[in-house]
Amino acid sequence: MDIVIRNARVLTMDTNDTEYERADVLIANGIIEKIGPDASVGIDTEGARVIDGQGKLVMPGLINAHFHSPVNFLKGALVDAPLELYMLYEVPPLQCQTVDGDYAYTRTMLGAVELLKQGVTTNHDDCFFVPVPTEEEVGAVMQAYTDAGIRASVTMCQVNVREYEKYPFLYDLLPDDIRTEMEEVPLLTTDELIGHYEQFIDKWHGTSGNRIRCSVSCSAPQRVTPDCLRALNDLSAKYNIPYNMHILETKLQRVLGQEMHGKSFIQYVKDQGVLTDRSVVIHSIWVDDDDIAAMAESGCSIVHNPISNLKIGSGVMPFRRLKQAGINIGLGIDEVPVDDGCNLWTVGKTAGLVHKIADPEYHQWPKEDEILEMLTRGGARSMGLQDQVGMLQEGFRADMLLIDLDTLPFTPLHNLKRALVFCENGASLKMTIVDGKIVVEDGEILTVDEPALRKKVRGYADQLERQLQEMTESADRLAPYYREMYLKATARDVGMNRWAGPMQP
Repeated sequence: MDIVIRNARVLTMDTNDTEYERADVLIANGIIEKIGPDASVGIDTEGARVIDGQGKLVMPGLINAHFHSPVNFLKGALVDAPLELYMLYEVPPLQCQTVDGDYAYTRTMLGAVELLKQGVTTNHDDCFFVPVPTEEEVGAVMQAYTDAGIRASVTMCQVNVREYEKYPFLYDLLPDDIRTEMEEVPLLTTDELIGHYEQFIDKWHGTSGNRIRCSVSCSAPQRVTPDCLRALNDLSAKYNIPYNMHILETKLQRVLGQEMHGKSFIQYVKDQGVLTDRSVVIHSIWVDDDDIAAMAESGCSIVHNPISNLKIGSGVMPFRRLKQAGINIGLGIDEVPVDDGCNLWTVGKTAGLVHKIADPEYHQWPKEDEILEMLTRGGARSMGLQDQVGMLQEGFRADMLLIDLDTLPFTPLHNLKRALVFCENGASLKMTIVDGKIVVEDGEILTVDEPALRKKVRGYADQLERQLQEMTESADRLAPYYREMYLKATARDVGMNRWAGPMQP
């Protein structure tokens, strides 16, 4: 036996919603061997770490179902704006300079450490490589996750169409010189991208005892060619791995679907044959009833990113209608600059609050058990890991948290689940266990020299300042045309409103 936790309160989050006021949890070889009252009685604990769980809660680790690690250095750096303008300042479309491995490793590790210290045991990183992936940068990202000790699945979130092809009206709004510059940015062909993916999967998928995995991403269906969209789906089917797609995050994307295809992007991906039970539809805000029905029929998952949606004004997802359709939903941070941190507890609380301003029928508001399910089982299902993590069950991987109940968020304690969703912010975390290994204890990350990491990040200060200045100058040059495009799309009647109040004249 590797770890024995005795006399803890246990919230399993299993499908029977099993809870124990007092129970033991036995962990061996990364697996949950046994859970239950007095489960450790009579077992040989020699060589095991025995933990007194009195006054503590054991629960599944949180699962961050959507993340973009390449912007981990931009915490608090960007001014709020709608997505289409916001992205100009974080991922400049004219950028042609790649980053070296050391930079990418440090950047990824910074996010992994903060996630683990907040109780996230599994992270789904929709990782983009600008302008194209290099073996050095991809390897650095994967090595960082390996060394951090977190469970992670990573994509290569690449586009292969020109910038002005991803938006409505933009081509005609841009001056000739900017269009020409956009045409000079390197792009991968479908065959080149699939080749990168095959090498990526061959080298990294299932490594570290299956703790490190690969997924597939088209970024968004409008950001790749139709043949690339389908080829990525074929790859997803070949390896039975998730296929990430940002779909209908903004009203502009709803307008774009009508302009490009005469239909929403949900209907487009359905018609392309790529909306399946492996699909992970990220955001899903500006969807209608037909879209919801198509997603429910496909068996896909949705990832809800409520703080991101608020930060950049994308709108409020129709949570209850999606839930009533039987669609699996996970929760995501999205990225550091739209969360200004890596706190999935705050994401859960926000998900529990934001829908209350979108629906006066209070019986429809999200309940605390639904929020906790999205933070655990829902995220696991979206990653295809529903038989491995997301609940505490014998035979599952030992990914779990030890929470101190003798803290202010739980004093007094009336309802455990409500306290976890609406009171806790991660400060009560005593221990994070991933794959049966203790990676965080009493606020200290055990797999990484955190002070050295922070010092190294600060050493990039001058470089980051220069990069931000260059990014801002490039974005400022493009912003007037994107604003005109945004306002034109915003004025279009799409038959729905996903903002909390009526549109202003």
